[in-house]
Amino acid sequence: MQVKHLVSFIMVILCWVPLSRLDAQQLSDTLEGLQGEAFFEEARKLRRDNPEEALVLLQEKHEELLKKGDTVNAVKALLEMPYINGQHVDYTKSYDTLWYALFLADSVDDDALKASVYNGLGRLYSFFKRKDEALEYLQTSLEINRKLIDRGKLQKADLVENYYLISATHRILNQHHLARVYLDSCFVNYAPIDGQLPMAYLHFEQAFQLYLDNKNEEALLLLGEVESWFLKNGPSFLVLVYSDMGDVYANMSNYKQSEVYYKKALAISEEYNSHVDFSSLVYEKLADLYESLGAYENAYKNQKKAKAIDAQFFDSRTAINQSLLEIKDEFRVEKEKQERLVRKQRLEKLEQADKISMLQRIILLGSLVFMAILGLIYFRSIRTRHLTEKQMLRRNKQLEIKKGKELLDLKNKELAVSALQMVEKDEFLKEIAERLKEAEGISDKPEVKQVLKSISHNRSDNWEEFRLRFTAVNEDFYNKITTMYPKLSQADQKLCALIKLNFSSKEIARLLGISVESVHTTRYRLRKKMKLERSVNLEEYISSL
Repeated sequence: MQVKHLVSFIMVILCWVPLSRLDAQQLSDTLEGLQGEAFFEEARKLRRDNPEEALVLLQEKHEELLKKGDTVNAVKALLEMPYINGQHVDYTKSYDTLWYALFLADSVDDDALKASVYNGLGRLYSFFKRKDEALEYLQTSLEINRKLIDRGKLQKADLVENYYLISATHRILNQHHLARVYLDSCFVNYAPIDGQLPMAYLHFEQAFQLYLDNKNEEALLLLGEVESWFLKNGPSFLVLVYSDMGDVYANMSNYKQSEVYYKKALAISEEYNSHVDFSSLVYEKLADLYESLGAYENAYKNQKKAKAIDAQFFDSRTAINQSLLEIKDEFRVEKEKQERLVRKQRLEKLEQADKISMLQRIILLGSLVFMAILGLIYFRSIRTRHLTEKQMLRRNKQLEIKKGKELLDLKNKELAVSALQMVEKDEFLKEIAERLKEAEGISDKPEVKQVLKSISHNRSDNWEEFRLRFTAVNEDFYNKITTMYPKLSQADQKLCALIKLNFSSKEIARLLGISVESVHTTRYRLRKKMKLERSVNLEEYISSL
C-alpha cells in the first residue's frame, strides 16, 4: 500500500508550484499569447482545472519550440507533462516523456535540465520498486547540481529539492533512518531563494518523523500548520496531509477523529480529481479502522472500494507499465547506445592521444639525447681546446722561464768574465802603481802622484759599475737579499753577489784582493748574519734566492 501512497506523492513532487482556481478556457486563451516562464506559470494553473487542455497546449508548445530550435524551453514544456499523465495514472507516458526529455537535454548538454529529468526518473523508478535505479538517478541529479555549485551556477540552497526527493523516496521504501538524514540536510541547506521548495513540504516530512517517534501531539501541531498553508496554495496535496493526520489519530486510539480525516482526504481527492489512485490506500485504512471497531459492514464496503480502485489502476499498471519498464525503454536504450558510442569514441580518442603523447615523448626524449650528445661533444671539444691552450701556455711559460734563466745565466757568465777581466786589469794597474812607487826620484813627482791617484779611483769605479750591472741583471735576487737581510753591509752584499756568480773562494779572494782565509772568515760571518744552520750549504742557499 505504501507504493500507492508514493504514486500520488510523485506527482505532487514533480511540480509543487501553487495552484489557484481560474477559468480554464480563459487560461487556455491566455496561454497562446505567452512566452517563456510566463507561459509555464499559467500552464501549471490550467492543468488542475483542465488537464487535457493543458496537455494539448504543452505538446503544441513543445513542438513549436523544437521547430524554432529552442531545445531548452522545449524540454521544460516536456517536464510539465508527467504530472498530468500521472494524475491519469498513465505512467507509461510519464516514463517515455521523461526519457525523451533526457535525450533532448543531453543533446544540448544542459546540466540543470538533466538534473531535473533525473529527479523525475528517480521518483518513477521508486514507484515501480526499482530501488537501485531510483536512488541512482536521484543521486545522479544531486551530483550534477553539486558540480553546478562548484562552478558557481547554483547555491547550496538549490540542493534542498534533491535532498527532499531522496528523503521522501527512502521514507516510502521504509528506510526511515536515511529519510531522516536527508531531511536534516534539507533544513541545514535551506534558504529563501527563487524557486525554493516551500517549507510546508519539509514540515510535512518532519511531521511523519515525529509520528514514527510516537510524538503524536507534536506531529498534529505541525500538520495543522501544514494544512493551513496547503489550503491557500495547493489544496489537492491535503489528500496526503489528511491521510497522515488520520494515521496519527489512529496511533493515539482516537478512532473517531481518525475516521473524520480519512474521509476528508477522500473528499479532497474527489473534489480536485487528484490522487485518485492514492484513495485506494485511504479506503483500506478506513476498512482496517472499521474492522477494529467491529463495524464489519462498513469495513467490507471500504475494502470493496479499495479493491475496485486497485483493480482499475494498479493491476493494469502491473500488467502494462511494469513490462514497459522492462522492455519498452526506447529512449533509455537509445541513450545507452549513444553513451556507449561516446565512451567508445572517447576511448579511441584517448588511445590516439596516448599514441601521440608517446610519440611526442619519444621525439622529445630523442631530441634531448641528441642535444645531450651534441652538448657532450661540444663540451669535450671546448675542454680539449682549453687543455691544449693551457698546455701551450704552460709550455710557453716554461720556455719563457727557461729562456729567462738561460739569459740570466748568460748575463751572469758575462758578469763573471767581466769581473775577472776587471781583476786582471786592477792587478795590472796595481803592478804599475807599485813599480812607480819603487822607482827612485819619480814617486814624488806631481805627475806620478796624479797617475797613482787615478789608478786607485779607477778601481773603485770598476767595482761600482760591477754592482750596478749585477743588480740590473739579478734584480729579484738583490731585492730578496736586501728585504730578508737588511743589515748586510756592502761588502756582505758583494760577497753574496760573487757566490751567486758561482765564484770559488780562491777566485773571490783574488777579486776582493784578500787571502783565502779572509774569504772563509767573511763567509762565516755572513752565515751568522743570515742565521743559517750548519747543515745549510751557503752556496746552494744563495743560488736558490
